[in-house]
Formats: sequence, structure tokens, C-alpha cells
Amino acid sequence: MILCCGEALIDMIAEPTVSGGKGFVPHSGGAIFNTAIALGRLGIQTGLLSGVSTDMFGEQLISALQISHVATTHVIRSDRPTTLAFVQLKDGNATYSFMDENSAGRMLRPEDMPDQLPGVSALYFGGISLACEPCADAYAALLDRHSADRAVMLDPNIRPGFIKDQTRYRTRLNHMIAQADIVKVSDEDLDWIIPGPESHAEKIPLMLQAGPSVVVVTKGGDGATGYLSDGAEVSVPVKQVEVVDTVGAGDTFNAGVLAALHQADHLNKSALRALSAGSLHDALEFGAKVAAVTVSRAGANPPWSQEL
Repeated sequence: MILCCGEALIDMIAEPTVSGGKGFVPHSGGAIFNTAIALGRLGIQTGLLSGVSTDMFGEQLISALQISHVATTHVIRSDRPTTLAFVQLKDGNATYSFMDENSAGRMLRPEDMPDQLPGVSALYFGGISLACEPCADAYAALLDRHSADRAVMLDPNIRPGFIKDQTRYRTRLNHMIAQADIVKVSDEDLDWIIPGPESHAEKIPLMLQAGPSVVVVTKGGDGATGYLSDGAEVSVPVKQVEVVDTVGAGDTFNAGVLAALHQADHLNKSALRALSAGSLHDALEFGAKVAAVTVSRAGANPPWSQEL
């Protein structure tokens, strides 16, 4: 099983009401939740580890996971509220206003994390869960406990507005990067993690030296480039489709990469250390293919395997 570790929340998306004004409609979401849903729909054995409320929105999240064949064994339930993200879409791009204080997801602590993960072969981390405390420390503790013998993918998806203490965040994130086998960043993420005037070509070796076997940089409409520790570099373009919105595009791309590596028996530490440029290209290409379906329709709505 690939265990996706991080936030599950409700996106409140504005839609017209019968009276003509706008109301907000609750949609299940969250970066890590979206990746888990996408993996489940692709037929990959997947679970979610997250804090989920017992309120009406929490029940909606659990139902969505089950419909997409995502295991909820590791979901931690509580009566705290669900995180709500009020979404505004402009020209297909989303901006968010979060209500996250004292939420079921945010208030997870290191002692809530499981000591054993039977049947879990790979871990995926990322999103705002790595910035919001105390859950950020909980996920870092989970990685400390279970990274030694499991493949790890990390997508920081950095949002500076969530970072209250930059020094603490950088220290925690750098420690997690050192334990990861695959790190996926946007070009903006890369410049934030490694600030300075150096080019991306100069920053990538520094990222690889920190510990990962694979670094993937996504560049929006310019596609994605993957880098291996032996110096190999491969690029894939985005698939040309009519874009409805970009919600969940990166999350679905990550799921496609993980699914392709898993299906090719490359999603383990030794295989990732020896990964060929061709195998990395295939994984990135599949990620782009899956993401293209998501951006061609409204919301974070990843494709089922039969749709590809």
C-alpha cells in the first residue's frame, strides 16, 4: 500500500444559487487527499493517514475516500471541526481563504502517529500539513519512524502565508527532504528552498546532495523535468487540452508518477537509487497524462483508470 499522509479538507467553492447570488458548495479536497483519491482511482492500493472530523464534512470526506477505493484504516477521527478552504477561481486559477484553527487535521500530534505500518510499502507527504503546527511535527515524526525501509515521496507545495516560523519550517522541511527518495517541487518551491541568484541547473545538484535519489521540477505550462543523482535529466511536456481549471493538477500528477513507478516495481529505495532515465521519463509522462484529464474538467476530479 502507498500511504498518503497529510491534509483532507473541504473546498468551499462559489456557485450561483437559485436566487441569482453566489453560495458556497462543499467539495472534498486537500492536496494529500486529492493524491490518495487519484491513486485509488488508478487502481493502486492506497490509504490515507490524516486527522478527519466526525462532523458532517468529515463524513463526506470518508465517503469520498471509500468510493474511490482508498483505505481509511489509518484515518484518525476526532470531534474537532473540519478544515474549510473557501476557494475563489479567477481565469481557472484558485486562491484560498482557510478556516483551520483547532481542526481535526491540524491538531494531530506526534504521539498520535502509529508505531507500526503493516502492509505499507511507500509513504507520500506534502501540502499545508508540513507548515501548520502541531500536525507538521506529527508528520515529521511519522517520517522519522518509518522512512528507513519504505520509499518516500515528498511534495512541499510551499505556501509562505502558512509559515509562521520560517526557521522552524526550514529546519523541519530540510530534515524531511534528507529522508525522502523522491522530491517534487515547482520552480517557485525550488527557489524558496534554495534561495539565491543561482540558476535552477546549479540548485538541482544541491537538492540531490541533500539526500533524494530523484528530484522532479514542475514548470506549469512548460511541463516537468526529472533529475537523477547520476546527472541524468529528462523532460516531458504538458498534454495539450482545453483547461477548465488547475485545481488538483499537481496532486494528480504526483499520483500518476507514483502509480507508474509502483506498477513498474520501482517504488522502493534500492530501485529508485538505480532508476534509469527511461523509467523516470515514463513515470513523468504518465503523471502528465493523468493531470491533463484533471485540468480538463472542473475541480479536483482525477480520472479513473478506464478513462485514460
